[in-house]
Amino acid sequence: MTAPIARASVPATMSHVIDNRAEQEFTLDIDGHRAVAAYQLEGRTIVFTHTVVPPAIEGRGVGSKLIRAALDSARDQGLNVVPQCPFIAAYIERHPEYRDLVR
Repeated sequence: MTAPIARASVPATMSHVIDNRAEQEFTLDIDGHRAVAAYQLEGRTIVFTHTVVPPAIEGRGVGSKLIRAALDSARDQGLNVVPQCPFIAAYIERHPEYRDLVR
């Protein structure tokens, strides 16, 4: 089952962030490339294990858009966050509004 996450309008070349629960990953397709934030659900905790942004779409804010949507989804679901992925940990460090999710 997949669920759309993005709430704001996005450029025509950028699709919405999708929570692909069957694969336990948030995805964002852009210009034929897919960025992925993989996770594992452990009760009321979401453990983000790794993030992949293909080189062809790096430097366009793709990772930030993906992680922001994933963290907003975690907040909406009342989940605690464990940022094992260094990219997500750094994002949370730079965006203190998400620090309360980390338990």
